Amino acid sequence: MFCVSLRLLPGRIIVSVCCLFCLVVISGAVYGQNGDGPLFSDFKGVRIGMPTEEARKKLGSPKEKGDEQDYYLFNETQQVMVYYDKTSKTVTAISIDFMNGANQIPAPREVIGSELENKSDGSGYKMVRYPKAGYWVAYSRTAGKAPTITITMQKIDR
Repeated sequence: MFCVSLRLLPGRIIVSVCCLFCLVVISGAVYGQNGDGPLFSDFKGVRIGMPTEEARKKLGSPKEKGDEQDYYLFNETQQVMVYYDKTSKTVTAISIDFMNGANQIPAPREVIGSELENKSDGSGYKMVRYPKAGYWVAYSRTAGKAPTITITMQKIDR
């Protein structure tokens, strides 16, 4: 590992680039590299920042409808929550759950560009931030023989 220390003022605090790197790694967030855009940018045509009514047209009638979120149950193996900004009436987050028996579950590589680092119980999580696109994407898998896969996209507050 490459570490560089900079002495800002004689006898004062020394900043270590190595320590800053470790903080980023520990936080669990990865940033899209070299301006690369997100691999996963929409769900059934619904994108972050899209007007609420346009998102509802694309997804159909929600099982539960609200000013700040809608809940969709597509079948017994797939449910989706779409979150809205009450003021701007735009999509701020999308969370998709694939339960046991779901078909066509995207692989982590298709969503976040890499595999998950599995924990000993089989669960895993990884989030990638895309500041230029204005949102982050996360992929998580629960532990157990019938894991739930959750893909989440959320607007980055600026």
